[in-house]
Amino acid sequence: MEFIECAHTGHVATITINRPGKLNALSAEVITELSETFAALTAQSLAGESANAVRAVVLTGAGKAFVAGADIAAMATMSVLQAARFSDSGQALCAAIEAAPYAVIAAVNGFALGGGLELALACDFMFAADTARLGLPEVTLGVIPGFGGTQRLARRIGLARARELIFTGRIVTAEEAARLGLVNEVVPAGELLGRAAACAEQLAAVAPLAVGAAKRAMLLGSDAALAPACELERQAFSALFGSEDQRTGMSAFLGKQKPTFAGR
Repeated sequence: MEFIECAHTGHVATITINRPGKLNALSAEVITELSETFAALTAQSLAGESANAVRAVVLTGAGKAFVAGADIAAMATMSVLQAARFSDSGQALCAAIEAAPYAVIAAVNGFALGGGLELALACDFMFAADTARLGLPEVTLGVIPGFGGTQRLARRIGLARARELIFTGRIVTAEEAARLGLVNEVVPAGELLGRAAACAEQLAAVAPLAVGAAKRAMLLGSDAALAPACELERQAFSALFGSEDQRTGMSAFLGKQKPTFAGR
């Protein structure tokens, strides 16, 4: 990989987008490498054979940016067809992160603009450094978000506030992003990765099949009416009673012990 670094500590993987000279801008190559990295982690997680199978992922950027946006120099000369293909690739990456059977934490260490914020919105948790700046400024370039931002931002913070940010292209501080409900927590810059890693370790310690099932039920049920969404939950809930993790977790609780989950 030229632009992506992936380090493992137990059941936690840390993915760093490493293109600091371009503020980690999402070129076609960066998107491809990120997609391949997440696909490999997901395949390993679903196989469930490795003692170090991934159960949580931290996604961050090198240098002073998380991702400052898509690569504008590459986008400037795109045709309509090329732009559609570029949007397809970014949306597919975000959908893969959203559907991954493990929790993904965005550690927003600096600028998260345009495609960078769209990438973070696809993650399950978003922690931001107090120096971070976030926004979807695409209208200032004559376009709109293309990687799912018009949809995920509205689902995250509500339609009225999403309209304000997208229609104006306004960039907000980490503190305002927290007030809007865009980020989970604001952390001093020097503590950001430690906070994200601690959260990832906490997530990696619970039953991975249950986390994956809850994530899937919430994702699939988010646009459904309540009754069919609850049916999705019922099916996922009952299916877990055929797992070793369910037996381990409940036996440990009854025996007043700490469970160690195998992911089976």
